[in-house]
Amino acid sequence: MGRSMKKEKILEVAERLFYEHGFRGVGLKQIIREADVATMTLYNHFSSKESLVQEVLKQREQRYWSYLDSHIEKNSDLPILLALEAHGEWLKHQSYKGDMFLRAMVDYAGFNSEIVTIVRTHKERLLQYFQELARQSVDGDADEMAYQFTLLIEGATSLTAVVGAAKATEHSLAIARKLTSNIN
Repeated sequence: MGRSMKKEKILEVAERLFYEHGFRGVGLKQIIREADVATMTLYNHFSSKESLVQEVLKQREQRYWSYLDSHIEKNSDLPILLALEAHGEWLKHQSYKGDMFLRAMVDYAGFNSEIVTIVRTHKERLLQYFQELARQSVDGDADEMAYQFTLLIEGATSLTAVVGAAKATEHSLAIARKLTSNIN
């Protein structure tokens, strides 16, 4: 396994473990053991657990945006609804226990401003993403619709841990369809 493959393996294992057990519930020794790498290999790529967490969050965010973008490239009158549907699929396959970003914010608030900044930037970008999609979808107040859809996504993400991704997505889409029913 080459250096970059080992780094990818560490990131993959770390993300899975952090998501399943929380950031505080996972130590570097467990990541090293499950990734089957030497201790020095981990430290050659990451100076600390926090730097590993930062990289995991950045990589997860890149995958999230790619996932959403791949679903809204389809020709559609309402790309904003497609993005919401794609988010529901993401919840089902990648975020069934709730929001990893908010967990990071809770665990690192007051302890690591870089991690908190990554989370805040992600949430701000989510709102900007929906502002852009809303501008493509409506003639009226795109910002208002962007806030509504961002709240729908955040609510569905939080509710997923309680009722499951399918039901949370179903309810958020029902509200979204009502919000967009007068557009076409």
